[in-house]
Amino acid sequence: MIKFLDLQKINLAYQEQIEQRLLEVFRGGWYLLGKEVEKFERNLKDYVEADHVIGVANGLDALRLIFRAYIELGIMKAGDEVIVPANTYIASILAISDNGLIPVLCEPDERSFNIDVTKIEPLITSRTKAIMLVHLYGRAVFSTDLFDLATRFQLKIIEDNAQAIGAEWNGIKTGALGDAAGFSFYPGKNLGALGDGGAVTCKDQVLANTIRAIANYGSSKKYVNIYKGLNSRLDEIQAAVLDEKLKYLDVDNEKRREIANYYLKHIHNNKILLPEMPTDEKSHVCHVFVIRCINRDELQRYLTEKGIQSLIHYPIPPHKQEAYAEYNTLSFPLTEKIHEEVLSLPISPVMEDREVRYIVDAINQF
Repeated sequence: MIKFLDLQKINLAYQEQIEQRLLEVFRGGWYLLGKEVEKFERNLKDYVEADHVIGVANGLDALRLIFRAYIELGIMKAGDEVIVPANTYIASILAISDNGLIPVLCEPDERSFNIDVTKIEPLITSRTKAIMLVHLYGRAVFSTDLFDLATRFQLKIIEDNAQAIGAEWNGIKTGALGDAAGFSFYPGKNLGALGDGGAVTCKDQVLANTIRAIANYGSSKKYVNIYKGLNSRLDEIQAAVLDEKLKYLDVDNEKRREIANYYLKHIHNNKILLPEMPTDEKSHVCHVFVIRCINRDELQRYLTEKGIQSLIHYPIPPHKQEAYAEYNTLSFPLTEKIHEEVLSLPISPVMEDREVRYIVDAINQF
């Protein structure tokens, strides 16, 4: 069986280095808010070229904390609206509604799967306070038109950068494009921990200080609580692992691009709609390689029989989930069509050439 993502093999590629860092943390006896988190935050800041980085417990918390901080600072309030892609993982929307804000869903661009920037302005109202970008599947989404739009309407740009660490737009890395960004280090991400982990990047010092305090029980000084905060901290073990793996991220992302380009060049089947690779390949880190097929479920069964594991990102759009029953009657035809047809093929920096060729041959014979 060709695994969709062989996490064990990915981490064993750096076994010696990771084990050494883990041993240092274990022997050091300091497991929270220590030097490993400080070091990783500093190195991630340099990598992204962000102004501020705050390590947190997971990617959802990263986004939740951004909105919560804006509310604490009086920049947003309950009932304000945030424009967000309809075609995304539900976490993007959960972070908004969890803070009493209203998600306003926007259809995607069919070629990129990302939010269609041309469809944002008609959704802006007097209550709109932000646009959330989701760099879906690892592809950066940004434009000068988007920036100008946000400036004209005085909207914050918040990036859900869970899937695109290392991607660039005009030489600027995702996570440094907007006002603030949330990162996920879930094990399956391009930069994955050995458990949950996340981070926030932002441009504003006051926002950074507020996020850091809220994430630590609402406290910037022990036993002095400014906010009704959360407990959302990146631990020393995960920080050490992430800091070590960060050194190899660009090489791993390049391997992903090579596999994606091989798929694009060699898959020839009129039943399969291939994704678009942007002209600037650095703007896509190929977190997942997503094809479309009208007979998606039949294709997935066929691949399973061939010993190829595949996944669906994602089978049910957020507005059709039971959790958002209030949106179930809304219609987003393109989003719904995408969710009915998408299938993700194996892609990772540890895949062997023979595995990639086997997958291509199987797809072409379907």
